[in-house]
Amino acid sequence: MQDDIRQAQESLMRSEETAELLAEKARIAEEEASLLTQKASEAEAENNRIRISVMKTEDEKEMMKMQVNDAAMVITRLLDDSEQRKREADMLRHELHQARIAEKIAKDKLVELTRGPDRAYSIHNLTSDLSSRLTLLGADPGLNESCTEASCELLVNTDMAQLSLELEHEKVEYTEKSRHLQEHLRELKSEIEVLKKEDAEYSLDHLYQASRMFGQNKYSTLRTASSNTTRSRVNMFEDL
Repeated sequence: MQDDIRQAQESLMRSEETAELLAEKARIAEEEASLLTQKASEAEAENNRIRISVMKTEDEKEMMKMQVNDAAMVITRLLDDSEQRKREADMLRHELHQARIAEKIAKDKLVELTRGPDRAYSIHNLTSDLSSRLTLLGADPGLNESCTEASCELLVNTDMAQLSLELEHEKVEYTEKSRHLQEHLRELKSEIEVLKKEDAEYSLDHLYQASRMFGQNKYSTLRTASSNTTRSRVNMFEDL
């Protein structure tokens, strides 16, 4: 009888120990499930964040391409303007050369008038020659009909002074625009280099984050957890 009681007590103790062990295992399993759920949520959130970052990176790349294309268009337009200014400067230099030739001819004719015997014939030749020369400069040919020695010289000198002022103004304007063009080109090149550098660094950062993310994502975490013992799984989540 006493043996039966003792065996019953031992059986009860074993049952209680088993129940306690099962309760502990159930508690650990619940903790594991909670940790798994938390890690899965964090991994999903990180995955979404990286996906959004990649989308932003693509948008920034497209924006950078647009900025580079716009910069290239601006550079092309500025270079075209520079070439046009060079052509205008060449044309003005040619006009100045023609004007100086006309001035020399006029002065030579005036000298002939003061020395030659046929004064009326020389004046006629002078006015005819000046008419053709000054027409190139935009002057009114009718003005030459009433030119005397003094008025012809004054007309030539006035046109020369006006042309010199215009040429000087164009030269200053061209120099100033060329300087602004060079400065703008340097700024555009610097901006393009900065954009390229930022894009490269941004891409490397996201590749690094993605490699970390996908090296230990929620699926690999679940596989690792299910393949280990209870205590090792708890340790793994504590390490995480």
